[in-house]
Amino acid sequence: MKLFAAALALSAAFILPAQAQFALDSRFTDADGDLIADIPTDAADLVDPDTLIFTYTPVEDPAVYADVWQGFMDHLAEATGKNVEFFPVQSNAAQLEAMRAGRLHIAGFNTGGNPIAVACAGFRPFAMMASNDGSFGYEMEIIVPADSEAQEIEDLRGSEIAFTQETSNSGFKAPSAILSSEFDMVANEDFTPVFSGSHDTSILGVANGDYPAAAIANSVMTRMIDREVVSPDQIRSIYQSATFPTTGYGTVYNLTPELQQQIRDAFFSFEWEGSALAEEFNASGEEQFIEISFQEDWEVIRQIDEATGVSYSCQ
Repeated sequence: MKLFAAALALSAAFILPAQAQFALDSRFTDADGDLIADIPTDAADLVDPDTLIFTYTPVEDPAVYADVWQGFMDHLAEATGKNVEFFPVQSNAAQLEAMRAGRLHIAGFNTGGNPIAVACAGFRPFAMMASNDGSFGYEMEIIVPADSEAQEIEDLRGSEIAFTQETSNSGFKAPSAILSSEFDMVANEDFTPVFSGSHDTSILGVANGDYPAAAIANSVMTRMIDREVVSPDQIRSIYQSATFPTTGYGTVYNLTPELQQQIRDAFFSFEWEGSALAEEFNASGEEQFIEISFQEDWEVIRQIDEATGVSYSCQ
């Protein structure tokens, strides 16, 4: 799949001309050079669990998304002949550690968390939500309360800016790079960074006046507005980035090849229309699962990681 050309329009000050350096942990192999862990060839290294554990990227209220994903999990159970359980996680770190420890088999890792999940946990992403015409992605926005005096990024000098977690692309890495390269604003010098833990919390914090500004994924904001969790008249955007790929879905590397194929097929055969997923995600223009390439579609994210000094240390 081709990444939106707009993503490549990000400032040359932090998007490097060459592909970012990326390497898998030493316990994985990548014989075909696609940047994701190969499926083990020794049957002794493969797992075929009776119950598959699935999780979605951390959100403010995981219970809401357990209901949203139930229809898909029923479809997945039918396609694989396995029990499927939803595992609610409160942080990217908990999600990553669960897959590294073998307690998580299928997941949606957020944009910024995908590379470290691939490098350190053997995550094999293959799908993404997209619109019916195949377009996909979201933008990072920096938002302020609607009644804020801030009209542009420069007005945030000396202020507090809320981020989500350090592994988040739109919630930390991309805005940090943009603030530095485009506006010459450095954390703890020109503004005070705080961490909310999730996009939902940052958006609610701005809407309620708890944060003077926050960097968020606008797809999350769109869904929250659609659910009437926040009102659009509570929030004002003062910056919007180019387009990034959104949550990537995939499996842990050491499930049997047959099971991985069944899971993959389940994503692409899921009947979206009329589902709880459609009700939740159609508001942000997501209407189907499409096939993705981590090597191609996450290149811009790996470049941001390279430019901002992100390390894929798996210790």
